[in-house]
Formats: sequence, structure tokens, C-alpha cells
Amino acid sequence: MIYPNEQELHTKYYEQIYEKLRQDPYARFLGIELKELGPGTAIAELEVQDHMLNAHGTTHGAVIFALADFVFAVACNSYGKTSVALSMNVDFLAASTKGARLKATAAEEKRNNRTAWYRIEVESDGELVSIFSGLAYRKNDYFVPVSEP
Repeated sequence: MIYPNEQELHTKYYEQIYEKLRQDPYARFLGIELKELGPGTAIAELEVQDHMLNAHGTTHGAVIFALADFVFAVACNSYGKTSVALSMNVDFLAASTKGARLKATAAEEKRNNRTAWYRIEVESDGELVSIFSGLAYRKNDYFVPVSEP
């Protein structure tokens, strides 16, 4: 089933969508906090801890990737339709260190029934740390109780 007005679906089931996505076990394990959820958008933050550093004392790329992947997942699932990643590309632009507050922002660039493309930026204290692009596959099912409109 295709729900014709996904903006309406986002609004109607906002609390259920937000709570489900906020409870992501891996994001919680890392200490990622979901700050904002909109239709096709998301913002999350993470404070860099000692165990998140690489051998050079900077934030491990996998931590930055995990934060970006989380906001990507939240943004592409923000309509209540189950979506999964097909691909992600990353460019690391600057380093961050222990104590840095990383902020990731995901924005939908293009969406149709089957796929959606997102741009994700990760910054630290206003400096751009990395840029990601993500392509999502949008499955047929919804994780909210959708009925025929």
C-alpha cells in the first residue's frame, strides 16, 4: 500500500515514530541523543568520550559514521514507512577530539515510492567534520498502524 500523503502520516503518528526511532539500541549504547525529527529530516548529537578516540587521539571515523548513519536512518524512516540503507558515502573533512559535541543533521534531497536520497552533515563547534550522502530503499510496509486513506 502507498500512503498518498506521507507528511500527514508523519504528523498523525509523530509520537510513535519519534519514540521508536529514539530507542535505537546501538545509538543509545553510544550515547547519541535524538534532538529533532521532521518529515525527511533529523538532528542528533553525541559527546566524544575517551573510548571513541583512535590511536591519534581524534574521534574514530566509525563513531562519526555511526552518528551520521543514525540521523540518516531516522530521517528516512520519519514517515513511518520502513526504510533501509542501500549505500552511504562519506568524506571526512576535519578532526574532532575528546569532549567535542558532534551534531549530525540529515536532510532529504529526493524521495519517491522506492528510494530516497539524503545529505548528512556532521559538525563540531560549527566546524564541518564530515559530509555523507545516503541512499535508502523504502519497503512496502509501515511500522505505524496505517489504514487506507
